Amino acid sequence: MHVEGLDQSMGFAIGVTYRKISGLLYSRLRALDLTPEQWAVLYRVGERDGQIQKEIAERSGKDKPTTTRILDALEAKGFIEKKPGAHDRRSFEVSITDKGRRTVELAAPVERETIRDACEGLTPDQYAQMLAWLSAINDNVDRLNHQETE
Repeated sequence: MHVEGLDQSMGFAIGVTYRKISGLLYSRLRALDLTPEQWAVLYRVGERDGQIQKEIAERSGKDKPTTTRILDALEAKGFIEKKPGAHDRRSFEVSITDKGRRTVELAAPVERETIRDACEGLTPDQYAQMLAWLSAINDNVDRLNHQETE
C-alpha cells in the first residue's frame, strides 16, 4: 500500500476524527461535570466495583499515570471512592459512588447520541465493518508493539 501525504494517512484521519468526536462529546458532557476521558474511566469503574487502577487503565485504553490523574479527579468530584487494596497496599480498589452511578445513567445516553449523530448516514453494516477494521488495526498494532518490546 502506498500512502502519500497526511491527507491519505489513516492515522491522521483517525486522529482528526477522534478529536472532533471528543470535542462534541466534551461540550455535551460539560453539564454533568465530566470530560470524555473521565467518562471512559467512570464507565469502566461502574461496570465492576473493586477493580485496581491497573485493570481500569487496561480496560479504558489509558496508561497508568493518566488513569491515576483521572481517578483523582473523579474522586474529588465524588463519583468514585478509592481504598487501599486488600492484596497489595500500593494499589487501590476503586468503587463507584451513588453520585457516580447516577452520572453514568445520565451520561450514557449522551454518549450514544453523540456517536449516533457523528455516524449519521452510515448503515448498521457499515458501522459494524468500521468497528471490525479498527479492531483488526488495534490487534496489529498491539502485536507489533509487543514484538518491539521483547
